[in-house]
Amino acid sequence: MQATLSEALSGSSATSAHRRARIEATTWQTFQALPKNAVGRLAPPAVRYIVHGYFAKEHGWLIKGLEPHGMQLNATNVHDVNLLQDKAPLLVETLLESRQKDRGLAFNDVVTMVAVLEQMMFDESVTLLQAAYRLNSLSVEQQLDEDMLHRVLQSYLILFGQGSKANLFDVDRHQAFLQARSHMEIKQFEHDTVLNFEYARRHSTNPFRSRRYSFDSAAEMMENLAMQYGKWQNSECRDMKAHLAELDPEGLGVVPLGLFYAQPEGSSYHFSESADYLRQIGALDESTPNSPKVFTANYIGGPSNCIASSSYYSVCCISECDDILGEVERHISAPAASPERLLTVVNKVADTVLPQGLDAKLHAIAARHGGEVPLYGRLFAQWLHFAFPHECPFPSVLESATALTASQWLDGAYKASTEERKQHLASESAMAQPSSQAFDIDGRWSDHEVLPVHEKAHNTMSENAAGVMRTLVQIVALCVAVRSGLVAWRAATTMGDAKTKDAKAKDEDLMAVGRLNV
Repeated sequence: MQATLSEALSGSSATSAHRRARIEATTWQTFQALPKNAVGRLAPPAVRYIVHGYFAKEHGWLIKGLEPHGMQLNATNVHDVNLLQDKAPLLVETLLESRQKDRGLAFNDVVTMVAVLEQMMFDESVTLLQAAYRLNSLSVEQQLDEDMLHRVLQSYLILFGQGSKANLFDVDRHQAFLQARSHMEIKQFEHDTVLNFEYARRHSTNPFRSRRYSFDSAAEMMENLAMQYGKWQNSECRDMKAHLAELDPEGLGVVPLGLFYAQPEGSSYHFSESADYLRQIGALDESTPNSPKVFTANYIGGPSNCIASSSYYSVCCISECDDILGEVERHISAPAASPERLLTVVNKVADTVLPQGLDAKLHAIAARHGGEVPLYGRLFAQWLHFAFPHECPFPSVLESATALTASQWLDGAYKASTEERKQHLASESAMAQPSSQAFDIDGRWSDHEVLPVHEKAHNTMSENAAGVMRTLVQIVALCVAVRSGLVAWRAATTMGDAKTKDAKAKDEDLMAVGRLNV
């Protein structure tokens, strides 16, 4: 870890420099907008937010130890990691923050943290690539022809998709799996990556010789596959969203739970998540008695739809709301803004007609916070949900920080029993289609606020003393600066007059200046 961190800090390799540039371009706007401490650095909750956001938006990765906590009353930070596997993000931040003497992380430190974590993920994928060679009876020292390269990379993608459940040594089982299914989508994805690799090197390869590929070349293509896998598989998430939207004719972003379960046999999707699971991840709307509904954006982004769970991360659906908030961050570049400015920005970001009453709610949020709306608060997240119900999740207040971790729901722990599904299917209220009625913002709005990335107010005796001490240090520094300027001016005057004095007088003046400096 220390070696990887040192390489990332030095930027000695071209690959490392390219990765840092890409990460900087992706995270700069969010860093600018996030609230910072007195020295312009990010506190741990904001570090968690920006690092989680990078991997979620760029790769669809949910990093273990950096999962979103949701809106909690006692929002925790990156230091509250329980599982041993989760120590990697904590370790990276500790290494970086120790250099800053606990003053928080600057932008370069955040970029380095992301780069080190990303490299760790790719290093883990190298193990899968080695296994892909072995499962095809190949040695990593061999030069592969194009057919064998395709086979190895397709094997890698299959292992990657299986995640921690992949068997890296059973050759017969893997070959049978390869031959039993066509894997046309995987083949297309893999072939496109190889073609892109070849195109980028078209000026440096001999077109008259058949191509041979080393393990290093295969590893480079593997890294591209790993980087793009999340966005490639996200098409399944978009199809799921479209399917759920058909069950929501009112466009409110909710589907009755009974209708959620009542998909015909020929349907592309059959949903089996239990009400308890939906409740724990904040995807169950129980505001109407005896008529539970599913928040579709919360459900799609939930851990039951994550795949390829490895020792470090899972591949999950990419939130469309992150893109909307990212555009807001780009235009605002601050942690809060006036309602008028936000309305102007939202109208630029998306061509949508806001439901009646949302303008007033935005002004009410601002009135609560001294005239501006915090971008990273629960109330603005709720406002975004009602403005974009199919893209932005409802910010439910979660009871457990682990509810959104994919590992908590392994082995089908999220599934409803047959009896539970039958109960909701038989419920007349659950099966009823939502009636056409005016959008009731007041009936669905909650005034509960949470500011998860803002530092809590410090009011203990020791913290007040530390603040006073910092102020005194700043005053002393200012006095020293003024005194040094005065000394320099006097020294210049003395040296100007010294031309008319003898050597002894010069020495006395210089000694006086020296005493003044002491």
